[in-house]
Amino acid sequence: MTPLGVGEDVGEYVADAVRVVRESGLPNRTDAMFTSVEGEWDEVMDVVKRAVAAVEARAPRVSLVLKADIRPGVTDALTAKVETVERHLSS
Repeated sequence: MTPLGVGEDVGEYVADAVRVVRESGLPNRTDAMFTSVEGEWDEVMDVVKRAVAAVEARAPRVSLVLKADIRPGVTDALTAKVETVERHLSS
């Protein structure tokens, strides 16, 4: 998510969104480009809506890129996927 119309320094706005995600209690990971959230569809969409609202409260416009990997029955994919890559790198 990117706040628009607020200048180049958007870190404070992004922190508002990430704070909502972290306070949700859902598994999540933030890197330089994205924040990934894992959970049931409705739970995740609620968090996305609240994160957008947090940024929207201070920015005139918000851009959002959303990508979903829907795999019923799969949990802990955020950690498992990274562990798989690390395992391949170490062999």
